[in-house]
Amino acid sequence: MKKIKTLLVASILFLGATSLTSAQSKVAHIDTQELIAAMPEMKAAQNQLEKLTKTYQADLQTMATELQNKMKQYQAEASSKTDEVNGQRAQEVQGMRDNVLKYEQNAQQEMGKRQEGLIKPIMEKARVAIQKVARAKGYQYVVDSTAGSGLILADGPNLLEDVKKELGM
Repeated sequence: MKKIKTLLVASILFLGATSLTSAQSKVAHIDTQELIAAMPEMKAAQNQLEKLTKTYQADLQTMATELQNKMKQYQAEASSKTDEVNGQRAQEVQGMRDNVLKYEQNAQQEMGKRQEGLIKPIMEKARVAIQKVARAKGYQYVVDSTAGSGLILADGPNLLEDVKKELGM
């Protein structure tokens, strides 16, 4: 009877330990922002976006300068023109202002689309590399440890260097 009791207790402990071991998942973490910022593709994308931004800024500056010059000219000539001509000029200036604002809005939208188009494939490449490394190392979960992501403690393995190697960095 004592042997059966001992065997039963040992079996329960063994099953408990086995189920506890299988219930544990392997978890790692990675700072995806740091990874993406270090990727050469991201640096190239940032350079393209900076060039495009400078182009839009130069165009906006030219348009603003033209508008200011036109306003100064019309203000200087306002006393020598009729009310009808001054009204037409005021409408012309307002139209120029509207064009500047419309161009600025379109430029911002274009920049957003361009940024998304450039960054999306980079993020996908990083995601694929993270998955490949995690699977190769047997991790079931990889948590993003980027600052502000909600991760409070990251004691598990950091996959950043392994993923960088996978990407050839």
